[in-house]
Amino acid sequence: MVGKQASGYVAGPFGQESMVCQFIQNTNSQGSTWFGGNPFSYTVPLLFAQISIIFLVTSLVWFLIRPCKQGLISAQLIGGIIMGQSFLGRIKAYRDHLFPPGGRQILETSADLGFIFYLFILGVHIDLNLVKKVERYAVVIGGLNFVVPLLAGFAGVYVVDSSLKLDDTAQRSLPLIASLTAMSSFPVITSVLADLNILNSEIGRIATLASLVSDIFNYSLSMMIGAVGMYVISQESSVVMSAVGALVFLLIILLILRPILNCVARRVGEGQQMKESHFVVISVVVLLCAFGSEILGQPSGLGTFILGVVVPDAAGLGSNIVSKLDALTTGLLVPAKFVISGLSMDMFSIKPLSAAAYLVILFLGYSAKFLVVFITALYYKIPSRDATALALILCCKGAIEAALYITLFEDGMLGRDAYAILLISMLTVTGLARPLIAHLYDPSSRYIGLCKNSIMLNQPNDELRMLVCIHNADNVPTIINLLDASTPMRDRPITLFALNLMELKGKGAAILEQTDRKTTKLTTSRSWSNQAANAINAFAERNQASVVVRHFTSVAPYASMHDDVCTLAADQVTNIVIVPFHKQYTTDSAVASNSPSMRLVNQNVMAKSPCSVGILIDRGQISTSQYVQKGGNYHVCLLFLGGMDDCEALAYCTRFIHNQMVNLTLFRAKTMGNERVIYKEELVKDAIGTTRVIGSIKDYDCDICVVGRYHDPDSEILAGINEWSECPELGIIGDMLATPDFQFSVLVVQQQPPGMDFAADGTTALQTVASGYITSSRYSDCKDDFDSFHRV
Repeated sequence: MVGKQASGYVAGPFGQESMVCQFIQNTNSQGSTWFGGNPFSYTVPLLFAQISIIFLVTSLVWFLIRPCKQGLISAQLIGGIIMGQSFLGRIKAYRDHLFPPGGRQILETSADLGFIFYLFILGVHIDLNLVKKVERYAVVIGGLNFVVPLLAGFAGVYVVDSSLKLDDTAQRSLPLIASLTAMSSFPVITSVLADLNILNSEIGRIATLASLVSDIFNYSLSMMIGAVGMYVISQESSVVMSAVGALVFLLIILLILRPILNCVARRVGEGQQMKESHFVVISVVVLLCAFGSEILGQPSGLGTFILGVVVPDAAGLGSNIVSKLDALTTGLLVPAKFVISGLSMDMFSIKPLSAAAYLVILFLGYSAKFLVVFITALYYKIPSRDATALALILCCKGAIEAALYITLFEDGMLGRDAYAILLISMLTVTGLARPLIAHLYDPSSRYIGLCKNSIMLNQPNDELRMLVCIHNADNVPTIINLLDASTPMRDRPITLFALNLMELKGKGAAILEQTDRKTTKLTTSRSWSNQAANAINAFAERNQASVVVRHFTSVAPYASMHDDVCTLAADQVTNIVIVPFHKQYTTDSAVASNSPSMRLVNQNVMAKSPCSVGILIDRGQISTSQYVQKGGNYHVCLLFLGGMDDCEALAYCTRFIHNQMVNLTLFRAKTMGNERVIYKEELVKDAIGTTRVIGSIKDYDCDICVVGRYHDPDSEILAGINEWSECPELGIIGDMLATPDFQFSVLVVQQQPPGMDFAADGTTALQTVASGYITSSRYSDCKDDFDSFHRV
């Protein structure tokens, strides 16, 4: 038996089980292949092969089903089913070599270790502060979402059990199926929402809070029924002692382990990665929690999950932990856990009679869940299309349910056929629901169909409503310079909406909320946002009679962050959104930082914004107040080549004329007699002339240059320039000005995305325009003033 293992069947606690006999030294093959040995007979090389094969198969399945809006967990379960007893596992050579009984035991142990840390990560993502934000509608929807399907399922169990003659295993499985169908796990629902990029949408927030309430109902009811049931059945004091032990364990987590994590958090600076020693301490604490849970007779993942929930979010500790653990656990070990779930499923074990009983319970549970959520959502005035999407979201299953299925199956609580039916139903319902949700619900539909607001639509003395987006404190100085130059006056007020954009990582669900910044107190986790708020508040205080500021905070994934920007712009009826460029420059135009994720946000905002958008390229110019102290003026330059975006840029620049600190290169016919307005006319015939004139702007000591984004690419004066572009979102001219050849800041203005439909006469659907110095209802009216020249 050297290099081999033997297996056979013995009586186990829940029926016939496998026993494996293997030499303990069969861990490493150590080159035995060259002497005729089989490396698959040794546990270490076999484990390496199993994890590799699992990764390859699940990645291939994920690649194939991802376009259909399917989740990674579904890919892993399907991969497990393909490799398991239902398909490839029926091939004896494959089964004996790649997944022998002894080798599978080691794989399961490794997968469970990874799953322990995965549950810890799921706990880290849960923010208990969400409980404070739960409103009545969420309580009603979340509560009914669990209670009604549970009652419907138990009613079905009673009818089925009294109508059909089922074996003991099937009868024991029916109530569990009813309970599992009623679940809507908070981590699973938020994961689905994040995958579909609707986590921070209106329906996404409702589903998040409703699933949180549903989970609370589920855990509370399960603990009460479980404790009472065990006591009634056993009549032993050990049940009470187990409950007391669980309470003591919870107190240990809160009073001892959480302070340890707080100590680690204080030693990790904001925005910095934790040291390896800190990571090791946290990992050991996680394993201790898992060990404590096992001692108390609870699943090992329960303790780690609770620990993750109570992890402090100071200094971004949660996001630090996730970044350290996520690649290894979620990327390699957790897939093995769900593949094992698929490996254990045998479709040929399904018995027709018991399968019919299970399907009745599942149908009743899912139908009740969908209908009660749909009807309750309609009661709260949610449109029917959105109510349908919400009901489908709360029907989705994922990692938590799959882990429960395999645990209950391994503990003998679920029969083999019940386990197979549950997995198939989970993949079917969730697999159908996800693409339907993506089709039915588009968060941008609430604002993308609106008539686009703009500065040109303002009357001369209307307030300018601006939404400025802030990614970090470095964005603030140039934004304030731009606001200073925008001439806030009593008869030309500015209403400013300052939106701090933060990536969702570590704790919690997506957030879009108004924040009170009148009195700011620095916190470790959000000190930069408080610094930004203080600077903007100081600007408002200098212009008390003409500036009103409201602060907002968005915490969302980058992929859907634009939805918060566009939603706020639509709700507050803003004229323009200012977003910082994704590259940060030093004063000598060197790139200090580059954020592709923020570029994605900017591109999405420009594509879907309900108002004009300006991308601000910051090159660290000093403020207008500093210019006054030096006896100089702030120099703004406008480039006008024609088009609606240039007209919008011109409309914005008219606000600069009333600022005594600003020198402006602007439109001659409307600004004649103002000595602070410099007019420069250049006649160009081709792209070479255009490039030459744009390059000459460096000679005018410009501090910020304003230009429209879109220009006619077929124009002779741009021919050839548009063949290469590094940043298309800046347009042809804006992309040129973003190069290191220029030292000034740039504001690229877009009134509407390129490709919008125009009428046959060249007009747009815009309403009457009035910006004080330009009055027009159509693009051609704005263009008439420039018909005799190309102005640069």
